Amino acid sequence: MLFALMCTDKPDSLQIRLDTRPDHLAFLDSLGDALKFAGPFLGDDGKPCGSMVMVEADSKEAALAIAERDPYAKAGLFSAVEAQAWAWAVKNPEA
Repeated sequence: MLFALMCTDKPDSLQIRLDTRPDHLAFLDSLGDALKFAGPFLGDDGKPCGSMVMVEADSKEAALAIAERDPYAKAGLFSAVEAQAWAWAVKNPEA
């Protein structure tokens, strides 16, 4: 099942994001086929203010466990992380 991991950055934490980005990208790469797509949310100023990571996992708990292993989470970047089941209905490359 697919889960959208929606992560909100803490205020004034852009430097944490920038410093941790290489480790975050390596972590995403390590997810292999479980990672469907990912990218930052942007604030009105055009700067990253959160993340959305679409992962395949067996359960919501498993998806949240993936989020907890993310170097961004370990660095304390996020104020909130939410996992929501998602159905890829349109333009699904696997359909």
